Amino acid sequence: MRITSIPQIYRNMNRWREIVAVLGKYGVAGWIERLGPDFAKDFLKSPGGVAIARLSWETRFRMALSELGPTFIKLGQFLSTRPDLVGVSLADELQQLQTDVPADPPEVARRILEIEFGAPPEELFDCFDDRPLASASIGQVHRAKLKTGEEVVVKIQKAGIQRKVEVDLDILTGLAQLAERIPEFENYRPNALAAEFRRIFRHELDFTREARNIQQFARELQGNPAVHIPKCYPELSTNRVLTMEFVQGIKLSDTEALAKAGVDLDQIARRGAALYLEMMFGKGFYHADPHPGNALVMPGDVIALLDFGMVGRIDERLNEDIEEMLLAVATQDAEHLTSIIIRVGAVPTELDRAALSLDVADFISLYASQSIDDFDLSGALNDMTEMIRRYQISLPARVAMLIKVLVTLEGTSQLLSPKFSLTEVMVPYRKRMVLRRLSPGRKIRKLRRFYAQLEHFVEALPQGLTEILEQVQSGKFDVHLDHRGLEPSVNRLVLGMLASALFLGSSLLLSREVPPLLGDLWLLNRIPLLGRISLAGAVGIGLSVALGLRLWRAINKSGHLDRRN
Repeated sequence: MRITSIPQIYRNMNRWREIVAVLGKYGVAGWIERLGPDFAKDFLKSPGGVAIARLSWETRFRMALSELGPTFIKLGQFLSTRPDLVGVSLADELQQLQTDVPADPPEVARRILEIEFGAPPEELFDCFDDRPLASASIGQVHRAKLKTGEEVVVKIQKAGIQRKVEVDLDILTGLAQLAERIPEFENYRPNALAAEFRRIFRHELDFTREARNIQQFARELQGNPAVHIPKCYPELSTNRVLTMEFVQGIKLSDTEALAKAGVDLDQIARRGAALYLEMMFGKGFYHADPHPGNALVMPGDVIALLDFGMVGRIDERLNEDIEEMLLAVATQDAEHLTSIIIRVGAVPTELDRAALSLDVADFISLYASQSIDDFDLSGALNDMTEMIRRYQISLPARVAMLIKVLVTLEGTSQLLSPKFSLTEVMVPYRKRMVLRRLSPGRKIRKLRRFYAQLEHFVEALPQGLTEILEQVQSGKFDVHLDHRGLEPSVNRLVLGMLASALFLGSSLLLSREVPPLLGDLWLLNRIPLLGRISLAGAVGIGLSVALGLRLWRAINKSGHLDRRN
C-alpha cells in the first residue's frame, strides 16, 4: 500500500474497524467449519440468527458482503458478472444479493427534490406520494402525477449516499493494493478490478446516465411493437433524481399471476429472448440485467423493461471475436478457438497452451455434437468459463458481462417455459453473423480502418526515427530490459561466489597457521592435533561448507540443476 493511503486509513478508521470485524467474524467461522468441534459451529451467528459455520463458504462470503452495506453489496453484484475470476458457483451465489434497506423520511426526500429543482414537490407535480413504492441502497422510488396528468415514478437518491460510497471505495482501493502484493491474487489483477468497479459504481450514482440509456433504448427499439421502454422526463431529472413513466403490468417473476391472466408463457419467453438477442447482436447495445424482476408483461403481451442502470455494448471488434468463436465451434477447430481465447483474454506468463488446447478440444467434442433441442447453452458457457478460470485467464469485462447475460437470459426464459431453448432462438442470429462476416460492407470497413491505422503509422514513423537518431547521437539512448526469473539464479551465483571466496580465504588462514589457534583455547590446549589449527580458518571453512550445502539443497529442491528449457 502506498504511503499516501495512510491518511485515508486514519480518516476512515471506524469504517476500517467495522470491515475488519465483519470479515474476521466470517473468517473465524470458516476456520471453525474446517477444524473446530461440532458444538462450536453454533457460537457465531449472523444478524438473522443463522449459525455461520454451518454454511458453505460461498454463502458466508455473500452474507459478509450483505452485512457490510450498500457498496459491498454492489461489489458482490459486480463480481457475480465475473465468473471467469470468482468461479461459477460463487457468481451464482452472489446473484442472490438484494438491497432492501429502510427508506429516508419523507422530509428528506422532499428536501432533495427542493435542492435539485429549487421548488417543493407541490410545485413540480400535481401530486406526490410520500410513501415510497420501493427502497434500495442507492435510492427510493415514489409515485407521482405530473401537471399534465401523466402517472410517473420519481427515483430519488438516498441522502449522504455519495459520501458513504466514496469512503468504501477508498477502503476497497486500499484492500486491492494489499491484495496486489499477495502472489495468489496477482493473476486476478485486484487494482484493475477495483478501478473498474469504482468506474461502474460512480456511473450508477449518476442518474443522468440512466436517463440517457432510457432515451437511447427508446430510439433503438421504437419500431418494435413487442417491447415498451418507459418514457423519461429530462426536465424533471438530474444526477440525483430520475423521473420516468409509471408502467402498469405483471412482473415476469410472478408466473402464477401471468398464468391467471391468460398470458402465453412460452410465447413471452421466446419474445423476450428474441428481444435481447436483437439488442445484443443487432443493435450492439443491450440491457445488461435480464433478471425476471426487471421486466413487466403489459396488456397485449408487450414486454416492458425496467432499471437501465447497467447496460452493455458490443462493438465491431467484439462481434468479430464472437463470430470467429461460433465458426470455430461449428467447424470443431479446437486450435483456432484456443487462439481466440488467448487473444481475447489476459493470459498468465506460464500458461500451458498444449493443455488448454486439449481441454478446448474436449469441450468442443462434448457440445458441438449435441442437437439444437438438447443443447444446454448455460452449461456450455459455464463450463467454458470454469475452464478459462482454471488456466487463470482473465476475460475483458464486456465479454464476461455478455456471457453472464446470456446465462441469466436462458435461466429467466426457462422460468417461464421449462422446455425453452435459447440456442434454437439464436439460430437465425448465428446465420446473420456469418453472412455479415462475409459481407462486402464489412470488408470495406475493415479496409478503411486498416488504412487509417497505416496512415497514422506512416505519419508518426519519420518523427519517431528522428527522435531515436537524436538520442543515439547525444548518447542518451537507453535500452531497458526486463529480466524475468533471473533473481533466484543471480542470488545463487552470488552465494556460490561468497562460499568459494570464504573457503579459499579460510584455507589460506589454515595453511599459514594464523592466530588465534585452537590450541590456545582452554580445554583444547591438551589436544596435539589442534595446536596449530587457525580458529578463524576453521570457522570460515565451516561457514563455507554450510553455505555450499544450503546452495546445493536449494538447487536440488527446485530441480533446475541440469534441466534444459
